[in-house]
Formats: sequence, structure tokens, C-alpha cells
Amino acid sequence: MNIKQLFFKKKKPLPVTNIKLSIVYLNFNRLAETQNTTQQLIALCENHPDIEIIAVDNGSSDGTAGFLSEQSAITPLLLSDNLGIAGYSAGFNQAAGDYILVLDDDSCPVALTSIEQAIARMEQTPSIGITACHIETLDGEQQWSWHLPKQQVLGSSPFFIGCGFIIRRALFKDLGWYPDNFFLYQNEIDVSFKVRLQGYDIIYDPECLVIHRGTPNQRPGWRRVFFPTRNTLWLIRRYYPQPLASYMLLSRIMIGFYSACAFGQFGYYIKAVREGLTSPVEKTPLSATLRNEFLPFCKQNSLIHQLFKRT
Repeated sequence: MNIKQLFFKKKKPLPVTNIKLSIVYLNFNRLAETQNTTQQLIALCENHPDIEIIAVDNGSSDGTAGFLSEQSAITPLLLSDNLGIAGYSAGFNQAAGDYILVLDDDSCPVALTSIEQAIARMEQTPSIGITACHIETLDGEQQWSWHLPKQQVLGSSPFFIGCGFIIRRALFKDLGWYPDNFFLYQNEIDVSFKVRLQGYDIIYDPECLVIHRGTPNQRPGWRRVFFPTRNTLWLIRRYYPQPLASYMLLSRIMIGFYSACAFGQFGYYIKAVREGLTSPVEKTPLSATLRNEFLPFCKQNSLIHQLFKRT
């Protein structure tokens, strides 16, 4: 299905809804963070009937599910098990808005004005599929990563950060939401590739400020070895042609080994490499133009670039 067909094909009448924006965030065993984010979102959206708040609990055991179920101003979706990022899909499927603001349980926008302005821009420019938000810590420091452009100006971005971005719901649904089998890490990369393959743009808006209170470094070391290694191998095999793919795969295996040494997680590393190289993937090679746009990902998975970066 091409882009024009996606948005302009004749559809059956939909139920009347006044919801413009759905805010979806995933929660797991961080009750204090969930309480903080939930209370902030309720306060922000108090006088905005066109915004709905959907909180998905990923099988928490620390009281998070109970807290969410008591909040009348939000829609809680309580899962029985931890599904990783696949848990988001329950919220995405429930969402009624034309746009979805995706957050973590420890992230929240400072104000809705900039979010509304970004949505207005997306309304006026149908080619924009995603608006990547500007992410800062509680101390006001920019939480920059290679996913976003370094320049603090409105413009194109190769990727987005999962704790704060706006996406067209129809587009996201057509892409199949996040890849369920990833569980954790690199899911934003897969969505970015698919969005650009559909012909949509990713825009970075420094005015869309989201505060991210936590840090992924709190996650267990085995997760930081297994999922990035396996999922990145899947991405390379799916989206990159030979002989570049072979070089990137070898590089990623070596980079993963370095990470395994740092965390002492060799068993999970071996498992990640095995699954990353043998699990079936649907090949969708990026064009040379798109590969150039996604150069930051290539550099992250190039042994030569990483060695020069470390020296």
C-alpha cells in the first residue's frame, strides 16, 4: 500500500470521537515513577477533553497495577505478564486519537503547548510521520544520543527516542506498532526504518520538551548485552544489503563481545549472536539514499568508526 492509499483511500465511517491525542506509557515495577508521571499527566490534561491518557502495566508486582486502577482520569490496561515493549501494543490498540504521544513511566512533557504545536504542524504537513521530542534530565541537561541531530533546530532527524515522540496512529498501526519479538532495545530503529520506507519524514522539534527522570543504566547487565546484540543483528540482516551487511554483522558481533566483557555476560552474548544470525528475518533492504540518511546507525555498528571514537 502506498502513502496516498494509506491516508486517502475510502474508508467505512468511524465512530464519532473527539479525541485528538492519545498519550500512552508503559509501566513496570517502578511505582514511584509511575505515580509521578501519572499525576503530572493528569494535571497537564485536566482541561483537555481531546486528550486521553492510557497507562499499560506490564505485570508489575510492586503495587503499580493497583495504583493505576484507582485513577479515574486515565485508562489503565493491566497485563498479567511482562511483555517488554510488546506491552505497548495494548495501549496503542486502545488509543482513539489521531496521534499518539509515546512515553516511558519515568518521562513526561513539561507542557502541552509545544505538543499541540507539533501536532498542528503534522496536520499541515501530511508527509511528517513522527515528531521526535527534545529529551532532558531533571537537571536540565540534554539527554542527547546518536539517534537525534546535535543541532538544536527544527529539522529532519534519522531516528527518535522512545521515551518521547509523537506518531500518526494510522501510520503506526499500518507498521504493526513496535516489533513484538524485540522485547527491549532497538525498537525505535526498526520503526524509523519502516516510517522512511513508507515515504514519511521524521522531524526533530527542540521545543517539544520531555523530561526523562530515569536512566537505562539501571537495567541488568545481561539485558544490555543480549537484546542490543541480538536485535541489532536482526536489523542489519533485514535492512542492509551485501557486502555492507557482512561487515556490519562482524562489527556488531565484535562490539557485542566488548560489551559482554564489560558486564561479564558471555552466556547471554553467545545466545544473542546465535539467535541474531539464525532467526528468520524478512529482508527489506534500504535504498542507498536511505542508508545515507541512517548513517548514524551504520557508524554505531562499524568497528572502524567505534575504534576511532574510543581513541
